[in-house]
Amino acid sequence: MNFEQARFNMVEQQIRPWEVLDPDVLGLLFEVKRENFVPPAHRSLAFADMEIPIGHGEAMMQPKVEARILQELGVGREESVYEVGTGSGYLTALLARRAKHVTSAEIHEDLQAGGRESLARAGIGNVTLLLGDSARAPLGEASWDVIVLTGSTPQLPEAFLERLKPGGRLFAVVGDAPVMKAVVVERGQGGSLRQTEVFETLLKPLANAQSPARFRF
Repeated sequence: MNFEQARFNMVEQQIRPWEVLDPDVLGLLFEVKRENFVPPAHRSLAFADMEIPIGHGEAMMQPKVEARILQELGVGREESVYEVGTGSGYLTALLARRAKHVTSAEIHEDLQAGGRESLARAGIGNVTLLLGDSARAPLGEASWDVIVLTGSTPQLPEAFLERLKPGGRLFAVVGDAPVMKAVVVERGQGGSLRQTEVFETLLKPLANAQSPARFRF
């Protein structure tokens, strides 16, 4: 398989048509080799417009969704990032190439181990990996410039918003299937919050994601 041709086709046929035009983001997709983060059994699907299973019912997001996340967040070189769900480590790697440092939490120990190996092979060292359930709040006490939830959540927990620094941005896919919306929440310098819907998509829910209270009859 010609990986470079497949990568080029992915960018031109999937990424650009999904309104990803930021040259820095597009360049990053050529620099960070997606096929090296895909489970060996599915390596031939590394550039397909689909979710790729990685175990535990989890999956890598579609390439176009990963690219839109990067573009919408506009991560800066001096910013800190908190990621919920390390998964394969691919989005972690993309974020780390743009940020000062990425802290990424993963609930499944074997996925964390695989992500660590892939990040090391890619020569990416500005990442701290945490093991634990972070579906409802960041692990630890720090605040962040950027927060990314890599699985959907029926309701966005307040704990994430509380840990977003002034000027910070949070990406999440909120809702229940079949209606989910990708949103970016920005915290102003004065502390106010502004939420923008950026696209519609379907994304596997985070394990133990917070759900709103529902009436029972």
